[in-house]
Amino acid sequence: MYVVPGSASKSIASHLVREISADIADVEIRRFIDGECYVRVKSDLKGEDVIIVQNTYPDENIIETILLKSAVKDMEPKSITLVIPYLGYARQDRKFQDGEAVSAKALARVLSIDVDLVITVDPHKNYIVDFFETKASFCSAVPEIAKYLLPKDIDVVLAPDKGAVERAEEAAKILGCESDFLEKKRISDEIVEMKPKEIEVKKKTVAIIDDIISTGGTMAKAVEEIRKQGAKDVYVACTHGLFIGNAIDKINRAGATEIISTDTIENAYSKVKVAPQIAKTLKENFPN
Repeated sequence: MYVVPGSASKSIASHLVREISADIADVEIRRFIDGECYVRVKSDLKGEDVIIVQNTYPDENIIETILLKSAVKDMEPKSITLVIPYLGYARQDRKFQDGEAVSAKALARVLSIDVDLVITVDPHKNYIVDFFETKASFCSAVPEIAKYLLPKDIDVVLAPDKGAVERAEEAAKILGCESDFLEKKRISDEIVEMKPKEIEVKKKTVAIIDDIISTGGTMAKAVEEIRKQGAKDVYVACTHGLFIGNAIDKINRAGATEIISTDTIENAYSKVKVAPQIAKTLKENFPN
């Protein structure tokens, strides 16, 4: 079994190799002066189970993924698995207005070509795996995030909205604490209050867990409101830390105790490794 590392996911690929006792493929990836991508897989992959690991964010990594798949396919492997730690375009998972492209579905179709299995980590909605035209599965980074939070003595895990409540419940179960979600209440045209639906947070240590933090505005508001309600500490955690612009500054100014993300997107806050959960999903599909 070989792991083929894409340029956006080298760290996860190296951790995954150790988790599943595979070999790492020798790959050359570079960009021409005009921005086009060159891909060459130097290892002999004929007859091998091959796992390509590569994000599809930002856009240039979609092209790299397509080229990696093509190069591997031409080597006649036994099987090809595509692991996408962060699936770009997943948030456009339906038509919000007439005439829109369902980007998640369009990308899934392209990525399904010449692939036997796709695995992604915490897609925006779990049903997105159904968009792929090949076998597809997802794994959750929440168990690994919860393990990281264990020494923090968390009292309450909060989801930023009702749609993410299952993620909060999963973490709370591991941490042995309560969970809830934040409800928004409009006080006036300019003032919106956010507070847990059921649980008081005064003098408690709180973790807010989301799948993606992009510009950080929503998370910063959540931290600010929880602080106003008397929380002792507020930990911010996510699977995919995009942290666009001044997102980190916003969240820190709001009063976050610590910002935590996984290594699906490598950055200074990638404190949690997702390779163990990817390996678990792979082993379910390759039991021998």
